[in-house]
Formats: sequence, C-alpha cells, structure tokens
Amino acid sequence: MSATDAVTFWDGVHAARQAAIHPRPNARLTETVTGLSPGDALDLGCGDGGDALWLAGQGWHVTAADISAVAVERLAALARSHGLDGRVTTVRHDLRASFPHGEFDLICAHYLHTPFDLDRATVLRSAAHVLRPDGRLLIVDHGSAAPWSWNQDPDVQYPSPHEVAADIDLDPATWTVERADTPHRIATGPDGRTAEVTDHVLLIRRTT
Repeated sequence: MSATDAVTFWDGVHAARQAAIHPRPNARLTETVTGLSPGDALDLGCGDGGDALWLAGQGWHVTAADISAVAVERLAALARSHGLDGRVTTVRHDLRASFPHGEFDLICAHYLHTPFDLDRATVLRSAAHVLRPDGRLLIVDHGSAAPWSWNQDPDVQYPSPHEVAADIDLDPATWTVERADTPHRIATGPDGRTAEVTDHVLLIRRTT
C-alpha cells in the first residue's frame, strides 16, 4: 500500500473523531514521567495530542509527530488555545520514510500500530539512538483490542514487551530495560464506553 493510502486512512480516522478540547494523556505516560525533570520530548504518533499537551504542561518541550495532517493541525491549534504553542512543535512524518530531527530526553510511542507496512523495529531503534544519556524510550502497545478499536481482527498477534525489546535489539552496554510488563486498566473510548484492556509496556533507558 502506498504512502498516500496511509495518509488518507489516518486523516479519515482523525477526521471522523470529534476533536477533544482537553484530550487525556495516556495513563502509562503520566505514571512513568511524573517525577522526571522536564527536558526535550518526542511524541511518535501524537494522535489527538493528549500526551503532548500534558507533557508541555509539565514543562517539557515537545516535538509531536504524526502521519496525519488532520492530527497535527488540530494539535497545533489546541496548543495555541492552551497557551502551550511555545512548548509544542507539531511535525508531519511518515515514519516509513523519515524521522523527526533532534536529540531527546524522552521519547514516547503509544499504540504505534497501523494496518500499513511499517518496520516498527527500525523506527524504535532509530528513536533509541536519538536519546540523550539517561533519556528514556517509552513504548506502550495494545495487548488486547478495545471494542472501539479500528482493528478488530480476531487473529491479530500482540508481541510481548520482551519480544519488542528483542526485535529492537539494542546493545545492553548502552541501553537498559527498566520496565517490561503487561498491566490492565479500564479504558474510555471516544463515545464514552468503558472496557478493560491490556497494555504492553516497555521502558528503555540510555545509560551512556
């Protein structure tokens, strides 16, 4: 499938959702980042912008990247309306072809899943390599499908955090796995429905 197909698909996904005025940050982000000293953060697949706005509100300078022009334009407008446009920079990237520039103290990739071809291991390895020393890469994947998910394939496989770490294949002399687990939570969908879901959480820290 072409890059045009992927852009059209994700623009459609975001356009079909009502834009949230106060999008919520992901729970795994807030529990991981609370207590860290703010620095430069990169949000891969920023979506509705809840994570980027929350980080900016905590004092981080955030580069928020998404393949969807709808998503990044909405987030840019939200950042302005929240008075956070000085702390949030939105960029559109198809991660199959390009990666945001810079070095970062935190990189988060929440639910970076797509029905289109994406070499996730290469993307996440690239992310690890642009961490500053003591920087963290937080990868949160679906471990189950919520009823409102775009992906309802009953045969879909959810790699474990350890399998994701093995795919990225980072040198343990430079990067260390600080967390790899599969917690459950109650999620709320776009229409207000709730459901118990499983997250696959992988937290990697660059040590040198």
